[in-house]
Amino acid sequence: MTRPDPSSYDVRSKNAGPFWLTIDIFCHDAGAFRALCDEPRLQSDEIARLLRGDAASVKVFRIEALNVIKISLPRPVVQGSLEDRDLHGAQWAHLVQESLARD
Repeated sequence: MTRPDPSSYDVRSKNAGPFWLTIDIFCHDAGAFRALCDEPRLQSDEIARLLRGDAASVKVFRIEALNVIKISLPRPVVQGSLEDRDLHGAQWAHLVQESLARD
C-alpha cells in the first residue's frame, strides 16, 4: 500500500475529559480521506498496539462529510494526576503522525 502523503492531512489531539483522549486527523480533501480510511495503521488494533492500549477500547470514527477521522481511547492515567505527563495528548498524536509517515 502506498504511504499517505503527509501534506494531505493534519493530526492533532485534544482532551475529551479527564478519562479519554481524542486524536483527530483532518484530511484536506476526499481523496486523502478515502486513502486514510483504508490505511491499516489507523485500524483499532494497530492504534492500540502503537499506543499500548486495549483494542476493544479504541474507537475510530470516520466522518466523511467532514473528511475527518477521530480516534478516541481511554487515558492510561487521569488527566492532571501526578502520573500524567501529557495533559492534551500531543505526544500520542505525534506517535500516530510518525507511524503514518513510515514506509
